[in-house]
Amino acid sequence: MKEGIHPEFFEATVTCGCGNTFTTGSTKKDLRIDVCSKCHPFFTGRQRDVQAGGRIEKFQKRYARK
Repeated sequence: MKEGIHPEFFEATVTCGCGNTFTTGSTKKDLRIDVCSKCHPFFTGRQRDVQAGGRIEKFQKRYARK
């Protein structure tokens, strides 16, 4: 590798909007993010419940006995 062309690499502290913090490697020492794996709907499973809820209601509405 060439000398002097690469940025410094730090151990960064990442802070999420939900209050979760963790460390990772970055060229910046402090990172602030809006969504992390603790609060993102895809990782928490809440997204699947919302999608399934709409399909279940649609099915019940379509095949309800009149």
